[in-house]
Amino acid sequence: MSGPNTNYDPVQVSTLDANQVDARVAEALDAIAEASTTAELKQVRIAHTGDKSPLALANREIGALPPAARKDAGKRIGQARGRVNQALKARQEELAEAELEARLAAETTDVTLPVVTSPQGAPHPITALIDDVCDVFTAMGWEIAEGPEAESEWFNFDALNLGTDHPARALQDTLWLDPVSDGKCMRTATSPVQIHTLLKQQPPVRIISPGKVFRADEYDATHLPVFHQVEGLCVDKGITMGHLKGTVDAFARAMFGDVRTRFRPHYFPFTEPSAEVDLECFVCHGASVGNPDRPCRTCRSEGWIEWGGCGIVNPRVLIACGIDTRVYSGFAFGMGIDRTVMFRNNAPDLRDFVEGDVRFSRSLKGGAR
Repeated sequence: MSGPNTNYDPVQVSTLDANQVDARVAEALDAIAEASTTAELKQVRIAHTGDKSPLALANREIGALPPAARKDAGKRIGQARGRVNQALKARQEELAEAELEARLAAETTDVTLPVVTSPQGAPHPITALIDDVCDVFTAMGWEIAEGPEAESEWFNFDALNLGTDHPARALQDTLWLDPVSDGKCMRTATSPVQIHTLLKQQPPVRIISPGKVFRADEYDATHLPVFHQVEGLCVDKGITMGHLKGTVDAFARAMFGDVRTRFRPHYFPFTEPSAEVDLECFVCHGASVGNPDRPCRTCRSEGWIEWGGCGIVNPRVLIACGIDTRVYSGFAFGMGIDRTVMFRNNAPDLRDFVEGDVRFSRSLKGGAR
């Protein structure tokens, strides 16, 4: 039997020479140090640790050595590859941290620089005024009530003491839903909300009901088929016209500043007695009346502006809601939100309120003064 092979050709395994291994390691470390980006380092990794790298090829030559020489060669190559891999890892961490810092610095926003802001919207003046009206009354302890916009005939007319032959029920005034025989319509006022409230809540009741109302009106500068109202209702023991006058006066001052109001006798089926509410002109304060040298466009030199209607709740309305009229009485009032905004801003055309131009909304005051 022959003994183990102890001879080999050093030329064929020259890559395992200690000097050659050290030289390959030095080349790899120099390349790692020179890499300035993680992308460059990736190419260095492939060149010096990949399958075709000098150290990888040298590692393959170990098998050509006799057993006695393999241990030292394997240790030498393993240590060399370990040094290269450690250097790669350390350089990878350095470059990644540097690139992160550079990216963060590049993405930093200088908040002191002037910027072009996006176009800003604006609350619609009607919406803003409704919010402020609600604030005025909730501050006085009143509640906000809402109801459906599509109503039954009983809530919209019958319960409010509007007879079956009342002209408001006609097609030229009311928007009826098909089929008309079902007695469904779009509410012509927010008054039905008061009926809903009285049916669900026993006095004392103090509510306002702002919202959309619908009429079969022309679409022109002074009329819209859809507009907004706010109505108030107070039902309690001992309610008088004095309470009504004080409430309306407080409401008017919140909307228009230091103005006076006056009541003119009128007729409404749901209140008795009833009155129209006029505002003292908040522009001329009556100074234009009979004075051609100081005409006032707002009040047409009449000194007063019609604002809304009010009165003591008709007992028939309370009875329809199951309220004992021997114990309770109440008052109600209603004003147009759109008209109030027009008064405050001298807006000439109601159609501007529904065109959706944000410049119009920015130009008008909606909130309380």
